[in-house]
Parts: sequence; C-alpha cells; structure tokens
Amino acid sequence: MKDVYQVILQPLITEKSTILRESNKYAFVVDRNATKPQIRRAAEELFDIHGDVLKVRTMHIRGKPKGKMLRYQRGRRPHWKKAIITLREGATIQAFEAI
Repeated sequence: MKDVYQVILQPLITEKSTILRESNKYAFVVDRNATKPQIRRAAEELFDIHGDVLKVRTMHIRGKPKGKMLRYQRGRRPHWKKAIITLREGATIQAFEAI
C-alpha cells in the first residue's frame, strides 16, 4: 500500500468545499491512481477518524487549456483527482477546523 501522504495530497479549500463541511463532507486532492478503499484508509490513519468514514466519492478533473490561442504555444493544466469524504454525524477533522 502507498504511504498515506502519497494517497491524500492536500485538502481542497474552495467556497463549495467550505459549504460542504457543514454537512460533514470534506474535499481532498488525491493521487490519480488511488482507489476508494485506499483513500478511506489514508483518511482514517492521517486524521485519526477510525470508523467514522461513511462514504468516499471520487471524480477525475480534466485540466483546462491555458496560454495563448496560437497553434504551438498552447498549454494545459494537469489532470487531477478529487475525493469527497463523508463522515458520520458528530465526527470532524480537526485540521479543517482552524481554516
């Protein structure tokens, strides 16, 4: 199994993810090859929430094209994967409470 720091790369702090926290849902940027069971285990170990994870939802986000519209100078942001972890009622992740 991968190290937990290789599975969950960083928390995703956006306006939408902040609103989701009110319903015990937390968003993370995860490794593109990570599976839902790996993400669940990594979250439980990393944030010490054993048995509190109810659901893990994942989605692949395609990178947007960036740069000038000229034919050979166009670039692209990298593709990435997002995971939304739902916790049971009353459980929280303390790292997010300070944000």
